[in-house]
Amino acid sequence: MRILIVSDTHRKNDNLIRLLQEAGSPDMLIHCGDVEGSEYTISECAGCPVEMVAGNNDFFTDLPREREFTIGRYQIWLTHGHSYYVSMGNETIKREAVARGADIVIYGHTHKPVVEVEQNIIAVNPGSISYPRQQGRRPSYVLMELDEKGAAHFSIHFL
Repeated sequence: MRILIVSDTHRKNDNLIRLLQEAGSPDMLIHCGDVEGSEYTISECAGCPVEMVAGNNDFFTDLPREREFTIGRYQIWLTHGHSYYVSMGNETIKREAVARGADIVIYGHTHKPVVEVEQNIIAVNPGSISYPRQQGRRPSYVLMELDEKGAAHFSIHFL
């Protein structure tokens, strides 16, 4: 199973659409928020099930602020992250994820990619595919793959 994780497109969807066309449709697309009215466009282009939450710039949306769902044997907590002070680090959001019983927390907001695999939680931030802020400022996303035994593997990719 291949799951594409993106965030912070801010209505600039060109890179995401190009990625979906070049890489083919994943089994699922997860968007961590700040779509700014592009919910329908992103859902239609994905060609697969989509999990999406609202970010701090999604003012007039029906998207939920947070979602909890299962992928394989993993309990996922999806949130944009701004309410958990992720700009100051991800310790708060990881503690909250563990308290909620999540195996994986997926968040955005910082525009900087992170994959941290710890004993009791996996924290994933795909960065931004439209407006990157990390050193080198290359648009980024994360690919989550479940192997034949159901184990999750994560890789950060740059355009």
